[in-house]
Amino acid sequence: MRRLIVTMVVAAAAAMPTVASAQDAAAGQRVFNQCRACHTPDQGGRNGVGPNLWGIVGRPAASIEGFRYSANMRELAAGGLTWTEDRLRPYITNPKAVVPQGSMSFAGLRNEQQLNDLIAYLNTLK
Repeated sequence: MRRLIVTMVVAAAAAMPTVASAQDAAAGQRVFNQCRACHTPDQGGRNGVGPNLWGIVGRPAASIEGFRYSANMRELAAGGLTWTEDRLRPYITNPKAVVPQGSMSFAGLRNEQQLNDLIAYLNTLK
C-alpha cells in the first residue's frame, strides 16, 4: 500500500506544470538580439533609439543622462519606479501595459522561457 501511495504522489508531481523555469543567461543573450535594434548592453555604451541597458536591473527608471524619455516614463520615474526583476518582467512582456504612453514600440516578449533567459542575461550587465 505504501509503495502505491508513493507511486501515485510521484506521478502526480510529475504531471503538474512547473511554476518557475530555469534561467539561462547565455540563451538570454541570444534573445537580447531582438533588443539590439534599439538598445546597447555595453558598459558606457551609447544610447540608441532606446537607452543603454548596462546596469538596468536595480536602476531607477528614466535615469540615463542625455536620453530623451517619454513624459509617461518620466512621470513613473518621479513616482519611484525602479527596474527590479519584478518590474522588468511585465514591462518586457507588454511595455504598453506598464507605460501606456511610452515610446517603446516593441510589442512584447510573450515566451516565458525567453523572458526568464532575458532577465538572467540582463542581470549579468553589472
